[in-house]
Amino acid sequence: MQEDPRGEVTVLLRQMRSGDSGAADKLIPLVVDELRRLARLQLRDERPGHTLQPTALVNEAYLRLVSDQARDWQNRAHFIGVSVSVMRRILIDHARRKRALKRGLGEEPLHEIEDYAGLSYQQADELVALNIALDTLEKMNSRHRQVVELRYFGGLSNEETAEVLKVSPITVKRDWVVARAWLKSQLRPEHPASSFA
Repeated sequence: MQEDPRGEVTVLLRQMRSGDSGAADKLIPLVVDELRRLARLQLRDERPGHTLQPTALVNEAYLRLVSDQARDWQNRAHFIGVSVSVMRRILIDHARRKRALKRGLGEEPLHEIEDYAGLSYQQADELVALNIALDTLEKMNSRHRQVVELRYFGGLSNEETAEVLKVSPITVKRDWVVARAWLKSQLRPEHPASSFA
């Protein structure tokens, strides 16, 4: 995560919260590269040709982020942390719709079926299983879930994760070890997401 020495991102996030619509336009060039990097990380385990490409994921996530006027943006690190969470939720929604199509639930138009063709049924099942495990982890220890989200899905270092969570890097390291071991015990060994590095 790049430093924001002048605090431009933080200032713009606060201006957005106070209703300055021009702040969102100024924010885009400052965060778009970071959001693209996060999107590529989110999509790294998807098969090639996945219809939800990094640019589409960035666009949808950015729209959700800037429309959240009630959020009290603290700084750039907070924005990146929330971005990771939003992107993961978008992918989970994508996987759930794919699973619903597989089971024949609901009448989806043909273009919807084609839109989800890039996500295999197995990948959709695995992504939903991982999300269920993360929801369980959230109930047990919400910080552990946040550490997994930021480290694994966001690709943040221990130090960057510590900045987002406002804890020490050693705390993040311990949380990561515990959370990773617990998730491995919950997921099938052949599940790609169970190979938390």
